[in-house]
Amino acid sequence: MPIIILIQMVQALEDPFMGKKATSFCLPDSTGSSTCLDSFRETWVVLYFYPRDNTPGCTIEAMQFNAALEKFADLGAQVIGVSADSPESHQKFAEKHNLSILLLSDTEHTVLKEYDVWKPKTIFGKEFLGTQRDTFLIDPKGTIIAVWRKVNPKGHAEEVKATLLEKMK
Repeated sequence: MPIIILIQMVQALEDPFMGKKATSFCLPDSTGSSTCLDSFRETWVVLYFYPRDNTPGCTIEAMQFNAALEKFADLGAQVIGVSADSPESHQKFAEKHNLSILLLSDTEHTVLKEYDVWKPKTIFGKEFLGTQRDTFLIDPKGTIIAVWRKVNPKGHAEEVKATLLEKMK
């Protein structure tokens, strides 16, 4: 097993969110309708946070989760993407890339902060606050059972699906 995967596994086990109840929230989707995490109780939830619509990594991640939506649904899982982008931005993003995935908007950064994904970032020497690419797997009882921090978007949907299959055993 590559060393980077082992490091990620150890970090996930040490994550303070592991084994905790997922914090409840309601956010607008791409149409502006409110969607609440509690409405997915009794369902597995893949809750992924991403920096911005229509950026290369975020597009790859969304398209890979979207391509796997049917498989996740067959496993009884709902995939939810959250960013600080507006519902209008999500709608354009979904239309442009033919996405069926549920995208929620947290323009106030309330949920982003609650899940500790709103972090200082540095690009080209400029520091700012932004969304770290993190994913939480929530079981049907509402408990966070897997955490991925600073995700590499390529292949992440498959990694989450494999973990979901393992946790369902």
